[in-house]
Amino acid sequence: MSRETVGVFFSDRDDNEENSADLDAFGGEGTLTRADLARAIQNAVGISRTEATELIGAVLDEIFERLVAREEVKLSSFGTFSIREKRERVGRNPKTGAGARISARLVVSFKPSNILRSRVAGD
Repeated sequence: MSRETVGVFFSDRDDNEENSADLDAFGGEGTLTRADLARAIQNAVGISRTEATELIGAVLDEIFERLVAREEVKLSSFGTFSIREKRERVGRNPKTGAGARISARLVVSFKPSNILRSRVAGD
């Protein structure tokens, strides 16, 4: 996939008409699914739906494996996924106020890029 093709999804351009066209390619409002991504990649790159689906699967598998290995995953112009350790702590039941021990655990964290933050904010 060329840099130009990737730019269809993760560019920092300001043209609102083109940006809304990208949203239309994903099916507009609501939840973005793998099928929506496959359709958008199929249309943008000109590959079959099967190839687009396999491509998405390969990318997500790689991200998954890197996170399981506790590596950071940085996607330029999008954000950074990482694994954080949360310490054991005492939480509260909001209804009863009773304390409950919450065990230490690992969680996936996402920090959006400045470009993503700006675009979401409409800047």
